[in-house]
Amino acid sequence: MKQVAIIGAGAAGLMAAEMLSQAADVRVTVYDSMPSTGRKFLMAGKGGMNISHAENFEKFVTRYGTKQAQLEPFLTAFTPTDLRAFLSELGIETFVGTSGRIFPKEMKAAPLLRAWLHRLRSRGVQFAMRHRWLGWQNHDTQKLIFDTPTGEKIVTADVVILALGGASWAKLGSTGAWVDILQAEGVQVETLKPSNCGFDVEFGEFFKNRFAFQPLKNVSLKVGNFSQKGDLMLTENGVEGGLIYAASALLRDEIEKNGTATFYLDLFPDKTHGQLLQKLSKPRSKLSNAQFWRKQIGLEGVKAGLVREFLSAEFLNSPEKVTDMLKNLPLTAIAPRPIDEAISSAGGVNFSELSPDLMLKKLPNVFCAGEMLDWEAPTGGYLLTACLATGRAAGLVVLSH
Repeated sequence: MKQVAIIGAGAAGLMAAEMLSQAADVRVTVYDSMPSTGRKFLMAGKGGMNISHAENFEKFVTRYGTKQAQLEPFLTAFTPTDLRAFLSELGIETFVGTSGRIFPKEMKAAPLLRAWLHRLRSRGVQFAMRHRWLGWQNHDTQKLIFDTPTGEKIVTADVVILALGGASWAKLGSTGAWVDILQAEGVQVETLKPSNCGFDVEFGEFFKNRFAFQPLKNVSLKVGNFSQKGDLMLTENGVEGGLIYAASALLRDEIEKNGTATFYLDLFPDKTHGQLLQKLSKPRSKLSNAQFWRKQIGLEGVKAGLVREFLSAEFLNSPEKVTDMLKNLPLTAIAPRPIDEAISSAGGVNFSELSPDLMLKKLPNVFCAGEMLDWEAPTGGYLLTACLATGRAAGLVVLSH
C-alpha cells in the first residue's frame, strides 16, 4: 500500500487528501504543527466565508497577474463552478453575492470544514496534529522528521505533498519555516513578502488621534494604470482594507523600487470636478468651512479631516484647491505592514523548480501546492480557489501513478 504524507492541514492539503482518499491502495496521513486543522481557513471565514468569484472565467484567471499562465491549467480543471459543485456534494449550498463573490449560504467556514473532515475520516484519512515538520533524515525524501509532543519522530512515506502555506498569520501555522528546509535541498524559493496588506502612511498626530480606525467609504484609488472604487480603513499606522489590498502588490513593488509609493484618492467618485466646484463656489455667507462643506456637498468627518490634513490652511477657502484635493488627494505609502499582519503572502517555490504536475524536479515524489508556490492574488475568493485547485492537482497526480 502506498504511503502518502501530506504536510499542512489547510485548504490545499485537505483537497489533496480528498483526491487521494478515493483510492483503496493509498494510505493518507495529514500532518500539521497546529492542534487542529484548517486554522487559517476558519479565520478567513469569520467575516463571511468568501470561497470564490463568479465573474467570467476569462477575467477570473487574469486576477493571478504574472502567474496566470502557470496557474491557469489547474484553475481550468477546477473552476469556481466546479468548486460550488464540490461543496454541494458536502451538503454546503452556496450563493453569488451582489459583488459576484461566492459564499456558503450559512456564511461560515466551520460547517464546511466539519462536513469535509467527517468525509475524509470516513474514507480512512488519518490526521497527525502537533507534528511540526523539520525536514528529511539525511536528505532522504522518504524519511520525514517531525517534532511532536513526545519528541522527534521519523515517518516513512512513499510520496510527500507539501502544502505548508506562506508566511502570514504565523499564529495560525503559516510560519514560512519550510523555506530554509527546501533551500537546503537546492530548491529556489522567492522571498516571501506581504500581500493583501496594509501600508504605513505618515499622518499628523492630531489626525491619527481623531480618525484612526475609521472607515473611508465610497472612494476611488488610483496608482499607475490601476483604478478601483471601494472602501478602506484608516489605522494608527496608515491604511488598510479591501481597496488597499487590491492595490497592495503595486504599492509594495513600487516601495521596493523607489522607497515610497504615492497613490491618489478621489473622495467623491460619483461627482465630477465641475459639479463639486460649482457647489463650493457658491457664497458661503457667515458659515465656517466645516458648515459650508457639509451643507453644499456633504463633506464631513474623515473626508473633511483628510482635506485639512493635506491642504495648507491658506487654501482651505479656495473652491478650486479644495475641489482638486477632493478629486485627487495624494497619499504616500512608506512601507507595507509586516508580513505576519498580511492576509496572504507573495513569493514561494519558483515554478521553474516544478514539473508541470507540481513535483519538485530536485526531489522526486515530493509535490508542492497552495500558497507556498510563487503566486499571489487579490482577496475575493481567488486565493482559496487557487489553493484548492493546486491541492487537487497534486493529489490527482499522485493518484494516477
